[in-house]
Amino acid sequence: MDRKGVIDHIVNWLKSYTEKSGTKGYVVGVSGGIDSALTSSLAAATGYPLSLIEMPIYQSFDQVSRARKHIDQLQKQYSNVSRIEVDLSPVFDQFIGALPDIPSNEAREMSLVNSRARLRMTTLYYFAALESKLVVGTGNKVEDFGVGFYTKYGDGGVDLSPIADLYKTEVYSLAEEMGVIDEIMQAPPTDGLWGDDRTDEDQIGASYPELEWAMEQVKAGKTTADFRGREAEVMTIYSRYNRNNRHKMEAIPVCEIPAELL
Repeated sequence: MDRKGVIDHIVNWLKSYTEKSGTKGYVVGVSGGIDSALTSSLAAATGYPLSLIEMPIYQSFDQVSRARKHIDQLQKQYSNVSRIEVDLSPVFDQFIGALPDIPSNEAREMSLVNSRARLRMTTLYYFAALESKLVVGTGNKVEDFGVGFYTKYGDGGVDLSPIADLYKTEVYSLAEEMGVIDEIMQAPPTDGLWGDDRTDEDQIGASYPELEWAMEQVKAGKTTADFRGREAEVMTIYSRYNRNNRHKMEAIPVCEIPAELL
């Protein structure tokens, strides 16, 4: 991969989109992870005003620390970068307090996890609307188009997606080229929505390189039946997520009314 060429292409794509849309810059939620680090670095490189938003909800210290160090670095490199921290923990608590009191179960916990992501999306759009900026997505190719590993109308609610055609391994490669800090480069990928140290691999059951491999096998027309052992297991995991999360990756179904009924 021509890393510098890809970086220049994405930066120019962002600038062109912004010029055509008549907006004034970007808003990126920074989590301390690799995807938001690369996305914010690319947005900063455009020269347009960039607001980096930290939105901890009972976040681990390591994640918050990585996010702050990354923002510090970008502010030293680029004069167009500003930062805002909004502690959403009290808001999340109030939200939970307003809900019916039901026993904790797996469905409730997953609903609350997704609610965290949707609170953050709402916050990003608040700041974007204040200054006529665009909310920039941080999803990569496997998350957005392979396994659907994101929250619908949460981190999936964005205006444009500059790294959604990049595999996770390519994200790391470009992040290295752009000088993203070592703490982020070495940290295991996590969505940071559970309030503990579980990683994406813990949740999915496969690593990103494995999922990338499976995505390519499916593109080549292969199925789980073509493999054995761990490869078959990874294909099964990929296929299950792809099938179950298809509703996130396709357009919202519209009920079309027959002309004779109108």
